[in-house]
Amino acid sequence: MTFPIWIPAALLAALFLAWRMAVQQRIRAEMSVNAAALSRFFFGWPIACAMLASYMAATGRSALPPLDASFWWFAWAAGFAQMLATNLIIMSFGFRNLVSGTAYMKVETLIVAFLGWLILGETLAPLAWLGIAIAFLGILSVSVEGGARGLLQWLRGLKQPAALTGLSAGFLFALTAIFIKQSANAVPDVERTYAGLIVLAAVLGFQALMQGVYVIIREPDQFHAMLKRWRVTAQVGVLAATASAGWFIAYAHAPVALVGIVGQTQILYTLGFGRFYLKEPLNRSELTGILLVGIGVIMALASTL
Repeated sequence: MTFPIWIPAALLAALFLAWRMAVQQRIRAEMSVNAAALSRFFFGWPIACAMLASYMAATGRSALPPLDASFWWFAWAAGFAQMLATNLIIMSFGFRNLVSGTAYMKVETLIVAFLGWLILGETLAPLAWLGIAIAFLGILSVSVEGGARGLLQWLRGLKQPAALTGLSAGFLFALTAIFIKQSANAVPDVERTYAGLIVLAAVLGFQALMQGVYVIIREPDQFHAMLKRWRVTAQVGVLAATASAGWFIAYAHAPVALVGIVGQTQILYTLGFGRFYLKEPLNRSELTGILLVGIGVIMALASTL
């Protein structure tokens, strides 16, 4: 049995995503939401192209496989959904802290599991569903102020702007995962890692074009601010491309719900970055959340054995 490459790919993707979001949180106050989001696409796309070219050179490929209209449609849809989701999650940071915005966003795991079953026909073992539920309780513990005190407090929290933007971002990120999977499936007769990198280059290219045109036309001063802060914004792009490569490769190899539950480790990394990078204190409910998320991820991985 071959080693499931999607597991380390998803774990590393979650780490780099948490790192990128921590860096992006620092520049949020210095430029607009759109410009901060553009930094990950503008500087990330050349990195994605370099990754694809390196893989092609290493495997002896000189040309891309034929790509039909369905590939380009799903790649564009993934790029557009992720672009909107990125803007929403950056907005959520402004209402509360980094951890809270990310925690509300991670409801995407429940949504992507449902959409993966409904649209892609992907099924999960009962142990995986139990792991998703336990991890969600961990996220609930992080999300609700004062600790996890039940569903009533969770519903009350949904009225907060951070929750509305975070949940909306989570739904769009779930759609992004579905579109990425469908785009990778549309790449004919190639190894799944190669398919994931092809989708990555296409999606980031669409995103750089769409977000770049908008910012240049509507916020030209913010585009110049992004370039002026290139030492930080380029770091965002490198981290974003690296994280996206992990996600895209994992989605190409495995069911989207399993990738999503392993991606829950992002909240663990985010708590660490929030504590040590942004100096945001941890409380008891967040420590409880760490434990529950860890248990949930382990159970989901055990279901694949």
